[in-house]
Amino acid sequence: MTGAAGKDRIRLRLPLVLWGLTRIVLLLCAFDVVSVPGPETTREVEEIYRGWFEVLRSGTYPLEDSTWQYPPGAALAILAPALLPFLDYATAFFVLAFLCDAFVFGLLVRTGRRPGRSMRGAWLWLAAVPLLGPTAYARYDIMVAAVAAAALLAAVRSPRTLGVLAGFGAVLKVWPALLLAGTPKGPVTWRSWPVAAGAGCAVLLLCAAWMPGSLAFLSYQGERGTEVESLGAMVFHLARNFGWDGEARMNYGSMEFIGPYVPWVSAGAMGMTVAAFGWLAVWRFKARRFVSSTMADAAFVAVLLFTVTSRVISPQYMIWLVGLAAVCLAYRSSRMRRPAHLVLWATAVTQFEYPVWFWHVTESDPLGIAVLFLRNGLLVAAAFTACRALWRHTVTEAGVVRIPVPADLPEREKVLTGSARSHG
Repeated sequence: MTGAAGKDRIRLRLPLVLWGLTRIVLLLCAFDVVSVPGPETTREVEEIYRGWFEVLRSGTYPLEDSTWQYPPGAALAILAPALLPFLDYATAFFVLAFLCDAFVFGLLVRTGRRPGRSMRGAWLWLAAVPLLGPTAYARYDIMVAAVAAAALLAAVRSPRTLGVLAGFGAVLKVWPALLLAGTPKGPVTWRSWPVAAGAGCAVLLLCAAWMPGSLAFLSYQGERGTEVESLGAMVFHLARNFGWDGEARMNYGSMEFIGPYVPWVSAGAMGMTVAAFGWLAVWRFKARRFVSSTMADAAFVAVLLFTVTSRVISPQYMIWLVGLAAVCLAYRSSRMRRPAHLVLWATAVTQFEYPVWFWHVTESDPLGIAVLFLRNGLLVAAAFTACRALWRHTVTEAGVVRIPVPADLPEREKVLTGSARSHG
């Protein structure tokens, strides 16, 4: 027993050491000790987040700032550096991002060492975050990803915890509401969905009572166009080389295409999002097999579809995807290994798309178009293979089955996997 425990500690030591080394490099990049080519991705923390911080501390949301396009709960993330008053704002923000990174990695390691689980999720997170570069620590998305990962990893044992964290996360940045897409029909759904709605409404009411302007972000979001990194923007990148009379310029806090036919493409993107959610609804209706990884798999698919069809695919969105992909791979029963690896490669390419070659992207030159086609192509491939795998595993192949589970798996997990009954 002692020998086995010793070998286990040795196997654990390698990922811990590698995580520490990669995060040291990431912090050096965040603090600009090591420079990354392209725009300074960390400048927004000091120039934008700190400005919002000062306005929020005065008792109101940034009503006059069109770049404030976040749900009211985002104020909690922007104000969070106040928890470290002995540090300046940017330093405190980077430290908190680092701690959230460590929290997710710790959860994945702890989960990966349990029966029926895998360390693949921890390894994916270890590799993916530094591949995104300093952007990973220079946006509050990593804080939201930490909430989402905790919610999904607690889901099998406590649907109510999933509900509370999904509701809270939705008020932070909307997309965590999609964590509920794959809850099994019956008690798990009835325990998690109402709790999520209650938690979300409670936070919204608290924010509305706390300071005015909590819903101002809705008008700014509705006025956004097609961001230059999105899937729909590929049309205009090509069209610019054939005489299209439009331009890429800063609009509502990001580089967007402005000109003829842009509203059409933006409307098309919204239509694709609606169609994607329609597919998810059909999948929920037809799904018959739910195993312990299905909630994570479905959440990953839902957020992947939401991201790919969005009018905006900012680099930090990759944090959402790698976080959920890592949770999927923490389960041995997950069918998301190939889509997760595609997302990992897309994250690596994103580092070149922004910030390294972002100027080429905004100019729509051959290099910019190539790197963007590659990144978005990988995301489309990941979405297609993920949808196919989820449908096959839960619908097409769901007949009279007996799903093997470890003998020491808790009873509630055995019920969730359906190992004690047949599904027709």
